[in-house]
Amino acid sequence: MENAQDKLKHKFGLVGKDISYSFSRGYFKNKFESENSPNSYVNFDLQSIDELSEIINNTPNLKGLNVTIPYKEQVIPLLDKLNKKARNIGAVNTIRFTKKNKIIGYNTDYYGFKNSIKPYLKSHHKKALILGTGGASKAIAYALKKLKIKYDFVSRSQKENVTFLYSDLTSEIISKYTIIINCTPIGTFPKVNQCPDIPYDAITNKHILYDLIYNPEQTKFLQCGELKGATTINGLEMLRLQAEKSWEIWNKS
Repeated sequence: MENAQDKLKHKFGLVGKDISYSFSRGYFKNKFESENSPNSYVNFDLQSIDELSEIINNTPNLKGLNVTIPYKEQVIPLLDKLNKKARNIGAVNTIRFTKKNKIIGYNTDYYGFKNSIKPYLKSHHKKALILGTGGASKAIAYALKKLKIKYDFVSRSQKENVTFLYSDLTSEIISKYTIIINCTPIGTFPKVNQCPDIPYDAITNKHILYDLIYNPEQTKFLQCGELKGATTINGLEMLRLQAEKSWEIWNKS
């Protein structure tokens, strides 16, 4: 009897670092409870990506994983295969385990971002600044490309594909880029008084400020934008959409 029950039970989880509070765990816990499903979703808080192989080998009925900071790029060498979009993006936030024990990487961040910003876009939103260069920023860049919006990366240090350092940003630059997306962890709880160092005085009501952070709901970055009349969006809808997309991927036959 126990074996039959085990077959119905699937385990899912989130791989990241310092993820004691996570959107995904709460989201899927509620989902499984509302559907009276025996499935479970757990956090795998890793100090190093090297710990993941052991988790995969020792977790029975593991069917899917989400991946968050800082492992979206580091996880790629551990996979058997990459979905085409994930390969193009160069970052993975969803992993599916097939019946043949193959480990396949996908990216649903791109889908979540694209569909959450779309309703706010107007004809003057032609250029975007992406703050940060981590795994999440790659999915954002891919989505902007698909939306035919030009973008440039901003970073603290000079590296490949970075157009501006924070110290380069002027009011003139900010006025040309009417979408600004924070892909850094700056402003995440508990460090809620921090925000990316940009010239906020140049923000207008034509700007969209989008923060991938959802805790707190209104980061200091978004508060500064709101004071200037900008449209502000946090990362909650993106997370909800990417989670639903992950669920769809995990349930592929």
